[in-house]
Amino acid sequence: MALFAGVGLAAACGFRVFVPLFITSLAASGNLEIFGEVDVQAMLGEQEWLGNPWVTLALGIATALEIGSYYIPWLDNALDTVATPAAVVAGTFITGTMMPEMMGDGSFKWIAATIAGGGTAGLIQGASVITRGTSTATTGGIGNPLISTAELGGSILTAGLALLVPILAGALVLILMYFVICRIVRFFKNRSQMPKIDGAAG
Repeated sequence: MALFAGVGLAAACGFRVFVPLFITSLAASGNLEIFGEVDVQAMLGEQEWLGNPWVTLALGIATALEIGSYYIPWLDNALDTVATPAAVVAGTFITGTMMPEMMGDGSFKWIAATIAGGGTAGLIQGASVITRGTSTATTGGIGNPLISTAELGGSILTAGLALLVPILAGALVLILMYFVICRIVRFFKNRSQMPKIDGAAG
């Protein structure tokens, strides 16, 4: 269950870096009543410091700034250069934090967290970058706020399910990863065909 929760939260980091961390911190601190029946602190194990009120406050501020920044034209594209590696780091961290004790605390645990959590967050963030870039090129950035809203909703939904119903979150991530990989493959396939089309037209 903890592993499913970790991967679900990592997927949420792919949409927004700080949103899932903030939700987890809120739940661990007991300030989110919806998670009253879920022992988030037990899931976090030694990382229960995430429930510290000051950590929650800091993550709340970071979340508000991140959400607001993605509604500023052109800044959203610039943020992706920072958000992509940050999403991988956050996804790795939250997955490693949620991993069961049987995984130990050694390098194997963090290698697995990097592959499962960092990889999931990175792929989803990559698909978001492609989608936003396409929107910027075709709509001049006018359609970007809609994409930002969808990403925010996806992050909140995935993070919430990861903590409340980990198995359902795991299933959702598998479905999501299928569409994300198809999206990325299609993008690079179309991009590789562009010179041929230009050559034929010339």
